[in-house]
Amino acid sequence: MPQIVFLPHEDLCPEGAVIEAEPGVSVLDAALQNDIEIEHACEKSCACTTCHVIVREGFDSLEESDELEDDLLDKAWGLEPESRLSCQAVVADEDLVVEIPKYTINQVSERH
Repeated sequence: MPQIVFLPHEDLCPEGAVIEAEPGVSVLDAALQNDIEIEHACEKSCACTTCHVIVREGFDSLEESDELEDDLLDKAWGLEPESRLSCQAVVADEDLVVEIPKYTINQVSERH
């Protein structure tokens, strides 16, 4: 089963995390199932950028992003060539190393 290595994030996983993920599950769902609360203001419908992540390793194993995702990513804070919306990035058969950016464009956090 592929692993996802989440690099340390000050608020969401200060120590970082290594989790196993079933192929076919989104990076966001895998994170949420393991108590890594990546923000997802649009409830995983590919309508915002709050679940933006940077795939540091294993990027080429993901299916290509579609035009809608690319358009949304253009608005993401800290956009990089390996950026994806974690709700749209589906785990394949390779391990991934993922960085969760420090900021989102969300004005108000859904976590209170």
